[in-house]
Order: sequence, then structure tokens, then C-alpha cells
Amino acid sequence: MTLDRVAARTPDGHTLFSDLSLAFGRERTGVVGRNGAGKTTLLRLIAGLTEPGEGTVVRMGRVGFLEQAVGPAGDDSVADSLGVSAGLTVIGRVLAGDGSADDLAEADWTLEERIAAALAEVGLAGLDPGRPAGFLSGGEQTRLRLAALLMDQPDLLVLDEPTNHLDQEGRAVVAGVLERWKGGVVVVSHDRGLLRPMDRIVELSTLGAATYGGGYDLYAGRKASERAAAEHGLQAAEREVGRVAREGQRAVEKKARRDKAGRAFAARKSEPKILLGAMAERAENSGARENKLAERRAASAGAALAEARERVERLRSLEVPLPTTGLAAGRAVLALDGAAWDAPDGRRIVGPVSLKLTGPERVAVTGPNGAGKTTLLRLMAGDVEPTAGRIERPARAALLDQETALLKPEETLIDAYRRLNPEATPNAAQAALARFLFRNTAARRVVGTLSGGERLRAGLACVMTGARPPQLLILDEPTNHLDLDSIAAVEAALAAWDGALVVVSHDADFLSAIGVDRTISLGQPQPATAPRRRTETG
Repeated sequence: MTLDRVAARTPDGHTLFSDLSLAFGRERTGVVGRNGAGKTTLLRLIAGLTEPGEGTVVRMGRVGFLEQAVGPAGDDSVADSLGVSAGLTVIGRVLAGDGSADDLAEADWTLEERIAAALAEVGLAGLDPGRPAGFLSGGEQTRLRLAALLMDQPDLLVLDEPTNHLDQEGRAVVAGVLERWKGGVVVVSHDRGLLRPMDRIVELSTLGAATYGGGYDLYAGRKASERAAAEHGLQAAEREVGRVAREGQRAVEKKARRDKAGRAFAARKSEPKILLGAMAERAENSGARENKLAERRAASAGAALAEARERVERLRSLEVPLPTTGLAAGRAVLALDGAAWDAPDGRRIVGPVSLKLTGPERVAVTGPNGAGKTTLLRLMAGDVEPTAGRIERPARAALLDQETALLKPEETLIDAYRRLNPEATPNAAQAALARFLFRNTAARRVVGTLSGGERLRAGLACVMTGARPPQLLILDEPTNHLDLDSIAAVEAALAAWDGALVVVSHDADFLSAIGVDRTISLGQPQPATAPRRRTETG
């Protein structure tokens, strides 16, 4: 797979990247970049689903593409999702004695074995091909689509955020598949665990693509070195601008002294006028040359400074400022006593859970998909009340879910801020949003046009900078829609924040970075009549 001087643009003409040349073979490549850099567009170019605005894409093998988001499975069966329904139907007719001569010729007697092997490879061993795929969880459907690619045996696997919304088991399955895959892999991901064993990392930006050999840790180290070098270069450029300015000032002062001496010499009228005129002309020409040289030096130093600042700005991580809460170490924040929630049909969705949260503790809630983690967070936040047990919420809390649903898609950021903080004036709303990098006209952007990372940043601005900011922040998979730079910014902000945290996340690196003190591990949902389950903490 070769891309030669490729450009990609959005429908409104915005250039995502240009003059991009890359080649992909039998290595594992991780693609990273800030939200909006064109990572998904690059994958669609590779897969042949999008044509480049400029340049050429040459494919010398078959490509299998796993999209990040697909529609619901509907009435499709597992076999339909795997693309093997027709083959199984042929085998069924032959075994039932109804097969034609064509059926006998077409029957693939290895098919059932290959289906079983592909399902086992993605952790779905024993799954009935006739089962409706719509009954599978979102994570299981992602794994099923991956199994379909494995059965097709392409030369190059192209995966767009394959571990998004997957639990720890699902993430481990995908990582294992990529580790054992013998062909090439191109994967867009912000999952640092998935990126670590890559053979190389390609970073996409408006400047093109930069390639780093090795996996994520080597890439992160190189990026840190580049940021340090850029900061050092900026400091050197600032010193050079100061030096040139000082030299220019000394030259001006020196010329002023020469001019003063020349005027005094001429005032004595002891020399012929022709000589005085020649001396004045030489002085004027010399001064002009010195001025031009000083201007060129100042322009060169200024250009170097601007370039150094741009490089630093390009490499500098985002910052998310969180205000202090003043939460005392012994202050009771949250208490759950056998709290549980049952669905209207009687199914036990979560619980019973007992937990006491005191002071600025950090608690992670883990468990497989469907274990009730999101419901537990809503119980903690007071969005729903327990159907059994008791909950005390003595501290102010705010919940930011995966889609930042507290923001309405049709409202502007200023409107959202003032709705959630009624006491705020328009100027106060503008200032608060500016602290979270929504400056000037950006504060009037419509929520529905924001990326996932921008929505999280906007949600934090709205709930954390009001008259009474929360002392307990409850986050549901906060890194799902963030790029690596945004994840690093949120990690740094939460690590330095003095409030209490409850976080649902399958990102082990994220939980480590924010300093999780203990973990609540949930199991699978139970019937409402099931015996009480012990909640594990650690």
C-alpha cells in the first residue's frame, strides 16, 4: 500500500493534510494525531472508500477495514455479520439431502471449522452462527466484525479505534489478535496499551505525517524530547532578539555621537566646504548601510522567534485548568449503603454496593460491559434513586457521561454555560469558557459541531467554573473520544485537582496517571431476586 503526495479535504474545502507520502507493508503501524487531523479520512483512503483530492494511492493487496462506528445489527444473524450465510445454507442443503450438483461443487467443508476458529480468536468461542447479532453487546459486535475480517484473510488490516467502548477483556482480545496477525496492520487508536507493541507510530497533522520507529513509549519519549528542544529553541530565539535589539540601540547611540562630533567639527569652519560635504555624504551612506544591516538582523531574529513560537505551540500539550475546591481531607463526600437499582422488569442492573468516599479520594469503577457501571454513576450523582439500599450525597457532585449529555446539541457554548450557571453574565460566561480555550468567537460555537474532546472540555468549563463548583467529579469513560494530547491534558488537570473523583474507565494508563486510590469491581447483571453480592474494593 503506497500513498504518493496525497491530499485530503473536507466537503467545505478545508485541507486536512497535503503532500502526504507513506507506504504500508507487513508491519504494525499506529496512527495518532489530534482530533480533526484526518486520521479516519486516511484510513478510508487506504481502504479505497474515499478518493484523494490530489496524489495517488496504489494497492498491491487486499484491505480489510473495521470502521469505528456502524449502525445497529438489526435482523442480521451472526452468520450474516460474518458473511457466511450463503455458504452455510449450501452446506445445510447438502446435509439435508436436498443439494444440487452445483451445491455439491460449491460446498466448502472447511467453512464451519474456519468460523469456529475465527470466533475463538476474538473471544466468542461457541457463539451460534444462527443467533441474532442484535442481541450481542456493542463490544461483542465489534469483535464479531473483527472475526469477519479474519475469515476474509486480507493482506492489510485497517482498524479505526477498535477498542473504543470495549472492556478490559475486549481490549485484551483485540491486542492479542494484532499480536498474532501475520499480515500488515494500520490502526488509529488513542489506546496506549494497544499502541505500545506497534512497529512504528505515524503522527498526522496539517503539516503531513511524521514517522517514529517503535511503539508508543518510544514515540512519547521522542515527543517529550522534541518539546524540550522546541522550548530551548524558543529561549535561544528570544535571547537573540534581545541581543540584536541591544546592538541596534548601541549602533544608534554610536551614530548619534558621531553625528554630534561631525556637527561640532563643521561648526568650527576650519575645513573647506567640499571636504565637509564629502565627509557628510560618507557619514550618511555609512549610517544608511548600518540601518539596513540592523533592520535585516532584526527581521531575521524576529522571523526565527516567530518560527520557534509556532513550533512550541504546535508541540505544546493542551491545558485544562480546574479550580480548587477546598475539600477537607476528612469531609464526607458520598456514602452508599447496600444501594442497588432494578429495572422496571425486575432485572437487577447494579448492586448492592456499599461505599464511603471521604475527602479527595479517587475511586475507579471497573467491570465488563453490561455490569451496570454507568447506572452506578447515575445513582452516585442523584440522576436516579436506588430501588434498594440508601445513598447519602453530602458534597456537591457533577456527572459527565460519555456523550457529555448535559450540553444540548443545538445550543451555543455561552447559552449552555448560562443555562447551567444562571447567575453568570454573558461576560462571565465568555471569560470562563476562555479559560478552557474557547476564546472569542469559539465561545459561540454550537455544541453539536464540537469534537468529543471539545465537548468534554466544554462540559468541564460549564460545571467547574460556576459560583459553586462541585467537590465530587463523576466521569464515565472520559477518554473515549479524546486524542492523545487531550488525554494528557485531562490527566494532568485531574492529577493536580484537589476534589474527589469517581471514574469509569478501561484505560489503565489513565487510571494510573490520575492517582486512583481504590477500585470497585462490578460483575455481570443479576436477577432482582439474586442473593446479595459482595463488592470488591482494593
